Amino acid sequence: MIMSKTYEQAKELLTSQGKFYINLGLERIEKILELLGNPQDKLRCIHVAGTNGKGSVCAIIASIIKSSGKKVGLYSSPHIFKYTERIKINGQDISDEDFSKYVFNVCELSDKNGIKLTEFEILTAVMFKYFYDEGAEVVVLETGLGGRFDATNVIKSNLCSVITHIDLDHTDRLGYTKEKIAFEKAGIIKPNCPVVTSEGYEVIKDKADENNSLLLMTAPFADITNLSLKGSYQQENLALALAAVKLVFPNITQEVINEGLKNVQHPCRFQFAEDKMLLIDGAHNPNGILALKESLDMYFPDKKRRFVFGCLKTKDYKKMVEILFEPNDEIYFNHFNNPNSATFEELQSVCKYSAKPFKSLDDFEISSDTLTIVCGSFYMLNEII
Repeated sequence: MIMSKTYEQAKELLTSQGKFYINLGLERIEKILELLGNPQDKLRCIHVAGTNGKGSVCAIIASIIKSSGKKVGLYSSPHIFKYTERIKINGQDISDEDFSKYVFNVCELSDKNGIKLTEFEILTAVMFKYFYDEGAEVVVLETGLGGRFDATNVIKSNLCSVITHIDLDHTDRLGYTKEKIAFEKAGIIKPNCPVVTSEGYEVIKDKADENNSLLLMTAPFADITNLSLKGSYQQENLALALAAVKLVFPNITQEVINEGLKNVQHPCRFQFAEDKMLLIDGAHNPNGILALKESLDMYFPDKKRRFVFGCLKTKDYKKMVEILFEPNDEIYFNHFNNPNSATFEELQSVCKYSAKPFKSLDDFEISSDTLTIVCGSFYMLNEII
């Protein structure tokens, strides 16, 4: 009898040296999906790309569609605690058992046919097959990196493309100007399929024209009163999500929308635990840090701030540090367990204020006048929380 594989074994395979790297392109994912029967061609997808906000936009759209009574699949990244968080149906993570089964099925098929898949390509193939097998009526897809050559972009058409705020991130792969990055994101625009965005990049307009796609521009002033997610930057995200939902489902009622907004779950995005006076945010690039700072000024203007910050050394941490801290802040830098984690010394060298090495949240006294903010890399949030 063959023993079934466990989640831990699937995780070990995904994070092994042979899989855990980035290699953009569609050839490999196309080959494996063809062997799986091309499940992606039988799904109805809303596809979301962008530098910041795409995870929130996906979570909002999926929650509203769920409230309308449809079976909705949500594919997102990165995860905070477990890979299973990335693949959800109606808000429920794929089970450990199903996850490991699909991962090993995809890997055995790829090995047998000499297809060298990356971690993200394996997950994307698993997601498409799982959502098809489970009968998802709508799938909300978050791109992993970029858009044009991202594994999720294997789909030939979609219900709608959404392009969120664009900024300088992953410049080594996507380009060193916002216009070049916008060009990569615009790669998710499909022939005769509408696109929603909030920024007027010429390359996005050109791509929409080239594909005969309706282009809808939103203003970033949506009322976030009913939205469970907090943060001033959610105004722009909500405007995009609502425009996409109303475009795809024009008969959806305001009552259903409000129900969906109330139930959006998206952990570690301006997430506040009042009993611990603790706020957690996955801002990991300068624009995300600026949005975090503006939200802190809006929601907690009178609180003393204690920061625990850590990020990858591949990010523009000098700019992040300059934006985030003020003279009276209490600052802790965290060198977390990742080979690319910026060290305490590297972070202190670019910070004009004195900081201390972070050890544990248990070392902090909880006080009603002091807000502890843990922010930076998602890899770090997993470790601390």
